[in-house]
Amino acid sequence: MSKGVRNAVIGGVFAVMVGGAGYGAYNIMSALNGGGATGQGGPAPVRSGPPSADEVEETTAKFFAAWAKGEAAQAAAYTNNDAAAGPVLRSFTEGAHITGVKITPGRATGATVPFTVNAKVTYDGKSKPLTYKSELKVVRGITTGRALVDWQPTVIHPQLKKDDRLVTGEASAPPIEAVDRNGTVLTKEKYPSLGPVLDTLRDRYGSKAGGTPGIELAIRHADESPDTSLLTLAKGRPGRLETTLSASVQAAAEKAVKRYAQSSVVAVKPSTGEVLAVANHRDDAFNAAFEGRVPPGSTMKIITSAMLIDNGVTTMNGPAPCPDTATWQSQTFKNLTGLKADESADATLAAGFMRSCNTAFIKLVDEKPLSDASLTAEAEQRFGLGRDWKTGITSFDGSVPAATGPDRAANAIGQGQVTMNPLNMASVTATAITGTFRQPYLVARDLDDRPFATADGLRASTAAQLKQMMRLTATSAQGTALRAMSGLSGDIGAKTGSAEVDGEATSDSWFTGFRNDVAAAAMAQQGGHGSDAAGPIVAAVLRASG
Repeated sequence: MSKGVRNAVIGGVFAVMVGGAGYGAYNIMSALNGGGATGQGGPAPVRSGPPSADEVEETTAKFFAAWAKGEAAQAAAYTNNDAAAGPVLRSFTEGAHITGVKITPGRATGATVPFTVNAKVTYDGKSKPLTYKSELKVVRGITTGRALVDWQPTVIHPQLKKDDRLVTGEASAPPIEAVDRNGTVLTKEKYPSLGPVLDTLRDRYGSKAGGTPGIELAIRHADESPDTSLLTLAKGRPGRLETTLSASVQAAAEKAVKRYAQSSVVAVKPSTGEVLAVANHRDDAFNAAFEGRVPPGSTMKIITSAMLIDNGVTTMNGPAPCPDTATWQSQTFKNLTGLKADESADATLAAGFMRSCNTAFIKLVDEKPLSDASLTAEAEQRFGLGRDWKTGITSFDGSVPAATGPDRAANAIGQGQVTMNPLNMASVTATAITGTFRQPYLVARDLDDRPFATADGLRASTAAQLKQMMRLTATSAQGTALRAMSGLSGDIGAKTGSAEVDGEATSDSWFTGFRNDVAAAAMAQQGGHGSDAAGPIVAAVLRASG
């Protein structure tokens, strides 16, 4: 820039300052001097460290004010991800038709600020008040050093997930009045675990149940899962949908899982495949009982035992030595701490099963004629796992992939590459005690003519041996399920499991059992041994089954 031009620019700046531009003029002078706060060389340093209490209060106030006014772009600018925040904030006003917004902050805890939203939703001449609570956190911008709202969809509503939107209008599906097997109405309020289940049933079967849609505020999910209804402005006419659930067993399942964090349970009727209960106690809305994919630990030994018996390797009374350790292709496997080794003539498959001896099974999986695919074939052809179950809602039907190397042995004890959920293991137990695979289901197949999965089932002699080994596990003094199943009457049996998870100090707790014509399975993440958490859950459900 020539000297003359520079003088002209500076002269213009002075003119603006004299004209009273004030702060804006100061910014121009600061820019000409390199952006420094003092004008003495270099840009102002970017602030670092946690935001101060004053910054938290100021940022929160500005964000709330812009949000309440419906100024989506301005509110998004006070976050650390305006590109993601903008569309959600716009949907709050434009898509959800929410007005009259008043946001009341609570007492901050550090940089976290709880708040309450009071507003109203108006659509097609109908209006209703809306109130809910959420929270936000103020963080320091990495590049700018500004105090900004840490953007999470839950800031706008606690049930929002990534890329979700708020919408108000005619519901995507008519409401349903879901009833249990005896006609008792099932609601989210009385059975909280059924919330996601009922949403899916409504989405899939609302129109088939004969209802008409109403008008509601809902969350439109980006993953195309069913809308989550938040507020009903005008009720539709609900259709009646019959399910296989039992209100009494469901109530017991809801109560049982509340005692253990991150736990899930499913109960089925072995003679039919009908699902009697499904419950989850989790930090999220994930239906882990039906959709989980985690190692099932020693409950897998039900399938492994069937494989050993069906392939003529041993029988329940045949030899199955239980040493302290067993090595398979350079990997050493151990038993649970405290389990006494037994390599005597009394070390049978039944003894290893009821004591949950890992090494007994590891020692046998290399016997002829077993191959890398033998366990997979047993799981799929006999127990119906991995065969695309059509339960009526989204579900995962288990995976037992053929494995080589150490994973072949690990799969046999429910580790390695095997993944299951409580639905799968409840079905495994049902197949084991009846000898017949009956695909689990929540709604009748003739409602939508969906195909059910099929499998060969078990030989009668194999099923009889599995059932007896499960009985011993639940009733014998050495059985690992004795404590959990104590006090239950009728024909009972069980299998415990503990699944080690990478990065977690405590194993997942697994348990599956039966009582007469009810089979149930439960899992509690980081719940410890099978009888510690999952066992009491299953026992409570079986006790309620009558």
